[in-house]
Amino acid sequence: MKIVIAPDSFKDSLSAQGVADAIALGLAEVWPEAQLVKCPMADGGEGTVESVLAACNGQLRRTPVRGPLGATVNAAWGWLPHSHTAIIEMAEASGLQLVPVEQRDACVTSTYGTGELIRAALDAGAQRIILAIGGSATNDGGAGAMQALGVELLDAQGQRLAAGGLALAQLFRIDLSNIDPRVTQVRFDIAADVNNPLCGAHGASAIFGPQKGASAEQVELLDHALGHFADHCASALDKDVRDEPGSGAAGGLGFAAKAFLGAQFKAGVEVVAELVGLADAIKNADLLITGEGRFDAQTLRGKTPFGVARIAREQGVPVIVIAGTLGEGYQQLYAHGIDAAFALASGPMTLAQACADAPRLLRERATDIARLLRMASPKH
Repeated sequence: MKIVIAPDSFKDSLSAQGVADAIALGLAEVWPEAQLVKCPMADGGEGTVESVLAACNGQLRRTPVRGPLGATVNAAWGWLPHSHTAIIEMAEASGLQLVPVEQRDACVTSTYGTGELIRAALDAGAQRIILAIGGSATNDGGAGAMQALGVELLDAQGQRLAAGGLALAQLFRIDLSNIDPRVTQVRFDIAADVNNPLCGAHGASAIFGPQKGASAEQVELLDHALGHFADHCASALDKDVRDEPGSGAAGGLGFAAKAFLGAQFKAGVEVVAELVGLADAIKNADLLITGEGRFDAQTLRGKTPFGVARIAREQGVPVIVIAGTLGEGYQQLYAHGIDAAFALASGPMTLAQACADAPRLLRERATDIARLLRMASPKH
């Protein structure tokens, strides 16, 4: 019996590695002879670096950078020396979790620190840079990151623009003469589960601005500012990517990465699956178990269980999900390679209790699943 364990992290509770370890312990209680293959996963959001490094024996590095509001943060990023690949989780430098709720302001937060992480990766000799761009606190169209890489954004008086998306409304000229020349020698991949355009009703400002502190009036101003930025970029770069899927990811960092860095957009779970070798791990497997904190219809938008199930389905391997909660519409996933889904809670409990008891609950659910499958197996 070969079982592949490929879960995402459970937010505010366990890393993907921790989830995989707990599930493996539960399975081993019933199937001590089973071959258990752990492949911690992620979808481009929180935990992407950790999952990849755990599977690839990579190096965790830290670089002091400018946070979303300008204060210095010690941001972690991943390095795979054998392939000269850097994995940058932009939330480490420009993430919403770095800004207290009362200080969140989508008008002024900047991706400058993410650009500094890209520069650190270039200094390390990166030949490929993967930008995992979930969880941002920003709405600056990626302008800050490009400024950190040498792009000058100037107003009508020739002065550099202030930080943040709202300042882009004052943009008069883009000067590319000092952009870091190394960016043209590197392959950039965007790993995300968001396919929104930069502007409009489904754009970065309208959809994600409010959770980053933008009022309804500010959303309109920010959307206008990003459109103004995109106009100037189209003129300076002779291409317009504002309407391409993913340009609105991370408050528009997806747009800047595509426009200035030639980045290719990929579903985050597909990038992680490639790096950890998930398809090879699934070969000849009898079962795959995946999971995430909340499993519902939103999982169809490219989250880990959906992506993992697509890969397993290609090889005819059944897939079971263990989730913190089963939300509305989770049954839709049964048409996309998921064979069964189970929630953690064994009775009434608060979210805090479920998070604290997650290792035990995961182990117990895995044991229950193993007992059921063993009972149904022909050898029983």
